Amino acid sequence: MRLEAEFTSEPFHGEGSPPEHAVAARDAATEAGLDTDFGPLGTLARGEAEELLEALPAIAKAALEGGATRVTLQLRRADAPGSTPVVELNDALARLIADVERELGAELSELDRAGKQRAVRLLRERGAFGLRKSVSSVADALGVTRFTVYNYLNREAD
Repeated sequence: MRLEAEFTSEPFHGEGSPPEHAVAARDAATEAGLDTDFGPLGTLARGEAEELLEALPAIAKAALEGGATRVTLQLRRADAPGSTPVVELNDALARLIADVERELGAELSELDRAGKQRAVRLLRERGAFGLRKSVSSVADALGVTRFTVYNYLNREAD
């Protein structure tokens, strides 16, 4: 049986090199002989069930020893008939949005202008805008246009 594991480690970094804890987790997966896809917010590891399951403690340990404050894991069978599509690392964006909504105490679309600007700042700080099509997804969640999100981002850069 083949499995896929998507793991993310926090804190996220918005720009520059990936954080040490993310690299350490990826390296632990690679050293265990797993196929990996490394993204700005998470790593997808694939392999036979036995080798992947045996590698999970080492991956978590590497992330935590590398400075992670949280490690999140999603596991699924990759070879089940009619199984869902391959896990997308962009699912991390949905989790980031949900985390910011919890932190701010409301759905992004319900926030006032200052709250929406704060949400964009928090998402930027956590690396959300390093993901493909993230501006469109964040704009949809906020109930604003992409242009508005870019304005908020540019405002933060000044």
